[in-house]
Amino acid sequence: MGMSKSRGCFGYPLSIFFIVVNEFCERFSYYGMRALLVLYFRNFLGWDDDLSTAIYHTFVALCYLTPILGALIADSWLGKFKTIVSLSIVYTIGQAVISVSSINDLTDHDHNGSPDSLPVHVALSMIGLALIALGTGGIKPCVSAFGGDQFEEGQEKQRNRFFSIFYLAINAGSLLSTIITPILRVQQCGIHSQQACYPLAFGVPAALMAVALIVFVLGSGMYKKFQPQGNIMGKVAKCIGFAIKNRFRHRSKAFPKREHWLDWAKEKYDERLISQIKMVTKVMFLYIPLPMFWALFDQQGSRWTLQATTMNGKIGAIEIQPDQMQTVNAILIVIMVPIVDAVVYPLIAKCGFNFTSLKKMTVGMFLASMAFVVAAIVQVEIDKTLPVFPGGNQVQIKVLNIGNNNMTVHFPGNSVSLAQMSQTDTFMTFDIDKLTSINISSSGSPGVTTVAHDFEQGHRHTLLVWNPSQYRVVKDGLNQKPEKGENGIRFVNALNEMVTIRMSGKVYENVTSHNASSYQFFPSGEKHYTINTTAVAPNCLTDFKSSNLDFGSAYTYVIQRASDGCLEVKEFEDIPPNTVNMALQIPQYFLLTCGEVVFSVTGLEFSYSQAPSNMKSVLQAGWLLTVAVGNIIVLIVAGAGHFPKQWAEYILFASLLLVVCVIFAIMARFYTYINPAEIEAQFDEDEKKRGIGKENPYSSLEPVSQTNM
Repeated sequence: MGMSKSRGCFGYPLSIFFIVVNEFCERFSYYGMRALLVLYFRNFLGWDDDLSTAIYHTFVALCYLTPILGALIADSWLGKFKTIVSLSIVYTIGQAVISVSSINDLTDHDHNGSPDSLPVHVALSMIGLALIALGTGGIKPCVSAFGGDQFEEGQEKQRNRFFSIFYLAINAGSLLSTIITPILRVQQCGIHSQQACYPLAFGVPAALMAVALIVFVLGSGMYKKFQPQGNIMGKVAKCIGFAIKNRFRHRSKAFPKREHWLDWAKEKYDERLISQIKMVTKVMFLYIPLPMFWALFDQQGSRWTLQATTMNGKIGAIEIQPDQMQTVNAILIVIMVPIVDAVVYPLIAKCGFNFTSLKKMTVGMFLASMAFVVAAIVQVEIDKTLPVFPGGNQVQIKVLNIGNNNMTVHFPGNSVSLAQMSQTDTFMTFDIDKLTSINISSSGSPGVTTVAHDFEQGHRHTLLVWNPSQYRVVKDGLNQKPEKGENGIRFVNALNEMVTIRMSGKVYENVTSHNASSYQFFPSGEKHYTINTTAVAPNCLTDFKSSNLDFGSAYTYVIQRASDGCLEVKEFEDIPPNTVNMALQIPQYFLLTCGEVVFSVTGLEFSYSQAPSNMKSVLQAGWLLTVAVGNIIVLIVAGAGHFPKQWAEYILFASLLLVVCVIFAIMARFYTYINPAEIEAQFDEDEKKRGIGKENPYSSLEPVSQTNM
């Protein structure tokens, strides 16, 4: 069998090392590129959020659908080794194309820093993405199955451990890339104009992919390679088709029943093929409920990140931005996989409990559904702290007195008195039809001014007053917490002259007298700003700094003249900062990650161990298909509509997965584990006895020693 070649190391074939390193580089490359995509679409190609997200999700779904293609090529035509090499080349080209598409100097002929013909860049990046989807998807099922192929009979334990290490490499790659790629992006580069360095950030993944390919080819001499056996999928489809047709022909009571519906193919196909197809269909049937797990799992990138934006990112001394919480998953995987493998499973085995693959997967689903229950509890806690925003037919109003008189404002049902430079503590909520009249009066002057304004329903408004007869209504434009956990700041000008404010890179241009600017948004921390106006003496200070901003707050800064004739700024709170700590998300990430470790690693290894030797990649692809369907479920549910309460959606998902988990547990009870190698050896044995060993195309199952390659 050419055993002399597979050198050992800790009881593992040495070739495994090359496969794991290859996987690490490939995942680093893939996730590094993926982390940038949405930003690249928005900032470089100038697409809006919706289009960017749609294209991004389409790309991710494609990456999970192309494995079917890769598996077919590997199992029927090129074999796993050649498939991995050729598709990796396609992949590397794709990465290179997308790096080139992000060079603005490519079409920037007038050197003004923005590309002159965007279609060129769009076309290039779409070609690049298509090649990447084909590459990454195509090699996915082959790499894990090819790794499994390197083990001998009787090395099941090492093989299971390999799938764990393999999974670890995937997550270590994605973890490092999510940390490193954003650092590369903020570097500046360019020939004629300096700007964010997308070519470098896309180029590093491309280079790593080339490294992955070289590492994989270097190991070539050590691999055990199996020859593909003709168009196996074609045969499978024909055989299933024939069995169904034949069963239908013999549907009357006159014909004796057969044990399994596939036995109806016996007339035309040999027993070995039928038994192999039975193995695959049994596993595929088990896979039907699994996408529900992935539907929950994939929400940590979307829903859970949105949840983090309504939380406070100060954890001890460090500050975390909401989108960095996702790395918790990868960090926990890197910690949990070894612990579960080396500590938890052996302990369970010591207690005499037979923790089979399918039991592990059931437990994984249960843990994931519990993670969503925890997410719902956290959401309820957050909801308690969120400000109330106006409903569809309501209006919210707050009064801000920016003059020197005491003012009284009369609303239907109540009136508020405000000293100079003060505001009402909260927004007052009115039904639009009850809001009949608003009047302003002041103790020092006769007469009442009526506020004539068409309030827009569903929005917050600020009523600025500075004289008994002078007012202005401003629509706030914020009817939710600021996005991405940032803080909104607007300026109100209480001077008689126009002002312009510059605040850490953003400009509030020409705010007119007694008016408010719109909000601009800033991440946490102290912000410095300068105020430009003709209204002050040259010796006055124009540099100011904000209070220390937290997460998700909004403020109004009123600029007024101080007693010494210079400027002073007074701060009013519009939306309080988030109070629930982001650390509270860690329990749900922990539960989901534990679920992933027992579910996902086991699934890879189960798919490999239960597949006949000529369909290993196909079953790996089937496993990846459950991930794709899970992604699609999320898109459908998210598109179908929102629950008025986010926690209700979490509970819905948790209970759906719980139901699926119970169904899966029942299905698993009726599954009998098999050893495909033994069954196939039995067929070889029978054929030898019958003396037809030589003509049978299947007798060349042994790996072909490929020293001549």
